[in-house]
Amino acid sequence: MRPKDNSFEESHGDLFRSDLEQILNRKHPLYVLANKIDWNRFDKSYGNLFAQKKGRPALPTRLVVGLHYLKHAYNESDESVVARFLENPYWQYFCGYKQFQHELPIDPSSMTRWRKRLGPEKMEELLLATIDTAKEKNLLTERHVERVNVDTTVQEKAIAFPTDARLYHKVRRVLVKAAKKMDIDLRRSYERTGKKVFLKQGRYASAGQHNRAKKETKRLKTMLGCVIRDIQRKCSNPEGRLSQILSRACDIFQQKRNDTNKVYSVHAPEVECIAKGKVHKKYEFGCKVAMVSSSKDNWILAIDAVHGNPYDGHTLNDSLKQVKENTGWQPLHAYCDRGYRGVAKEITDTEVHLAGKNRKSMKGSLWQWYARRSAIEPIFGHLKTDNRLERNHLQGKDGDRMNAMLSGCGFNLRKLIRAFFLSFFRWLFWRYFDHSISKNRVCWNPSDFATNTISPF
Repeated sequence: MRPKDNSFEESHGDLFRSDLEQILNRKHPLYVLANKIDWNRFDKSYGNLFAQKKGRPALPTRLVVGLHYLKHAYNESDESVVARFLENPYWQYFCGYKQFQHELPIDPSSMTRWRKRLGPEKMEELLLATIDTAKEKNLLTERHVERVNVDTTVQEKAIAFPTDARLYHKVRRVLVKAAKKMDIDLRRSYERTGKKVFLKQGRYASAGQHNRAKKETKRLKTMLGCVIRDIQRKCSNPEGRLSQILSRACDIFQQKRNDTNKVYSVHAPEVECIAKGKVHKKYEFGCKVAMVSSSKDNWILAIDAVHGNPYDGHTLNDSLKQVKENTGWQPLHAYCDRGYRGVAKEITDTEVHLAGKNRKSMKGSLWQWYARRSAIEPIFGHLKTDNRLERNHLQGKDGDRMNAMLSGCGFNLRKLIRAFFLSFFRWLFWRYFDHSISKNRVCWNPSDFATNTISPF
């Protein structure tokens, strides 16, 4: 059933509780930002995903959208963002509440189900809302979109480092568990023996005794093969979960060192092995993320996860199309690194500039835009450390795309908060530093703060 209109914004007749508007500072960036975002657009976009009259009313859309914004803006998990919601009145006002709440608004698992209902296509509306808010406040103009920076990075999946021994051991345990649910009487499950062999293999490997470690790895593979053949004999036509796990176990059992499209995780088979040439991290396991940022002021204009480990240049056309759809403006110049060689002729509406040109061969006004291309690298760093792009905990390929888009939302939201914080800081400067603070025209003196006689907060 659809969410009720403004059902959680009413005061319910409590006369002894003050509204948050009377308590909070109206100059605070989150307070200002809460009134600048068009929240009704989400009700219009997501209304058709819920039934008209059947079932329990859905959670308020503004509440769930606001929690996702705060989660990726402040690098929180589903559990921690709901817990911190009770402690911060500005967060509650941002999510649409009029009075201070003393109970958890939702269960953290509800955010997971809400994401699955929307999917990555509908989740892109959250990124569009941040871009439109910046456009309304003239923080993002057509001039910003004329020149953009384009690059890709790797979004790692939250999996353990894949080794042959770990994969054999884990997929055998999952396969045995699925067989027991189907009431298949296995000849032997190797639960105790497999655990001992796996521990022994790890100790041999850490001690540098590689020949002994290889023998234990071979034993783990033999145990997996015995379980697979036992299930195939006793269940000729497996169905459901058992069929998926059995097919995945056969792939892991048969794959070799130099095979392509290998399985690196039992619960996340979509993981790919990507080598980006980094010295400190030779291989990364996840998927590529293509991103476009404005050369001026570094707004994220488009971001999406791309599977199949494509060549960087093959993602350029789709990234520029996403910028046009999100902003309504066509980028005129795209600055890329040398990973985008060979695709300039395929792009007609945008001029592609590759890094590596000689500075002496161009004017200073042109060189500054080539130098600005590297500004996209620290954006990736902030996305990974501050906006949850480092390790993706969402399931499947759709989870990869949604996590990338929400990370871009968190980055743009932090930029909006900083923009409104500057106006808040100007108000503080005008109130306590520039103007008089009493009728006697006594101006600010640094010694007042040392004696705690004046506090701007």
